[in-house]
Amino acid sequence: MKAPTVADALCTLLAEAGVEVVFGHPGGAILPFYDALHRAGTPRHVLVRHEQGAAHAADGYARATGRAGVCIATSGPGATNLVTGLATALMDSVPVIAITGQVPTAVRGTDAFQETDVLGVTMPVTKHGFQVERADDLAHAVAEAFRIATSGRPGPVLIDIPKDVQAAPCVPRTPTSAAQDGERRPSEARSSDTPDPDALARALAMLAGAERPLVMAGRGVVLSGTSAHLRALAERADLPVVTTLLGLDAFPATHPLALGMPGMHGSVRACRAIQRADVILGLGVRFDDRVTGPSHRFAPDARIVHADIDATVFGRTVRAELPLAGDLRHTLPALAARAGARTHEAWWHEIRAWPREAEPGDPYARAFGPLESRFAIRAIAARIEERRAIVVTDVGQHQMWLAQELRDAAPGTHLTSGGLGTMGFALPAAIGAAVGQPRIPVWVVAGDGGFQMTLHELATVVQERVPLRIAVINNGYLGMVRQWQELFYERRYAASEISGPDLACVARAYGVPGRTVSRAEDLHDALAWADAARGPTLLDLRVLREENVYPMVPPGAALHEVVDSPVRGAA
Repeated sequence: MKAPTVADALCTLLAEAGVEVVFGHPGGAILPFYDALHRAGTPRHVLVRHEQGAAHAADGYARATGRAGVCIATSGPGATNLVTGLATALMDSVPVIAITGQVPTAVRGTDAFQETDVLGVTMPVTKHGFQVERADDLAHAVAEAFRIATSGRPGPVLIDIPKDVQAAPCVPRTPTSAAQDGERRPSEARSSDTPDPDALARALAMLAGAERPLVMAGRGVVLSGTSAHLRALAERADLPVVTTLLGLDAFPATHPLALGMPGMHGSVRACRAIQRADVILGLGVRFDDRVTGPSHRFAPDARIVHADIDATVFGRTVRAELPLAGDLRHTLPALAARAGARTHEAWWHEIRAWPREAEPGDPYARAFGPLESRFAIRAIAARIEERRAIVVTDVGQHQMWLAQELRDAAPGTHLTSGGLGTMGFALPAAIGAAVGQPRIPVWVVAGDGGFQMTLHELATVVQERVPLRIAVINNGYLGMVRQWQELFYERRYAASEISGPDLACVARAYGVPGRTVSRAEDLHDALAWADAARGPTLLDLRVLREENVYPMVPPGAALHEVVDSPVRGAA
């Protein structure tokens, strides 16, 4: 009988860490692990068609389940193809473990075939990286990787293992022996950071004394599982709530205290309220430039309380009068429990005079004529909400339209690339989400530009029998680029018009039933057909070519200079 190897031990350690599935693509330097995985039969392996797809799938799995996602690649180009996915996960605080093969130790540093210093390459886009040099290093590296990825502000961690080390003899450690060594198991890796009591008292005093308070909720609220506490705080203290793109599912958009999304394509109500607020409570947000606009013109009258688990974000873009360091798991319940009951009638009277939504409308309206993007997105959003589905969006105009139209997304059901803005994210990330949550319907909403970047993953969808509902908003342009060129470059459409195949035909070639819709009156029947199917489906939605996303804060403008439509002009 073959003696167990490091690769065998890695399979065991992953199983002990609760890993049920990994996403990857084999190659020479990682073959010992794949051989061990074949013998072990667990974790389950999902074969993607490109390593970037593996990283995005692990990311989508993590966002949908709350558990770390795992991706696998070989050395050289396999490892470097993970970089975009790892950067996406780092920017959006997603726990991903990337395991890469490396050339044998004897030839490292010789420019060997498919040799790359992957630790050096990925250092800026990971929380940490390990290179396993000996069999005895493996258990510690795996345990630490999961701890680092899932504690504090979550993020990706890389483990690089040379091929000869993978094949070296190794006796797998059992959970008992690991516990005897005093190591924390990955499942125990949780932050215990608690807010400073004095800082908490100051924050409550600032809220109590505010005339125009505002809460800005980000992804940290979703990650910490504190959406119910946010709602309790807002209702008790009568606080208007804006939710960032990554925090949309932290607070229901239909709640009377909800103002919508702030920033470049946020609602007029949210943008104006930020600029008028006298106290802003930022919860798990980075105050990204797409949210704030020019930082020196952001919320000019507001005293800012910034609550976050990551102290490095304090003061990075906007100055916080009161940094409130700590895990929102502790901070937000404490704020909700101790906040005094308040009402702000004058503040709400001012807010309610402003528009709440971009273009309110009936999602079930039976329109006729050419298909418009917002009409299509509104109908898709309504169906997603009815089914309590997960939606994964790509990056571009469709992403903003859906963010504006989505109303009551449960925490962890709105998945998108916010920080890095990665085109091609949606399809592979949705595969990971659907594998992680097989009982929940999963919709993909993508543009024709981003979809073409990773459409080869339709083969993975078919091979793994993943029942995705895919809607491609197809306008024949890189839509957001074209919008900027129209508005700010005198309609010089440089390299933004994009051709493509008949996407319904391509889907059918892969084995996915597809339909093309170009008329508004055909949309609802097509959506019903896609939603009722037992397997994957694709809708190629041929929309009007030159539609723009509004509201919009022009580049360089402050939030109160938001343009709410091309007709009414600056608000």
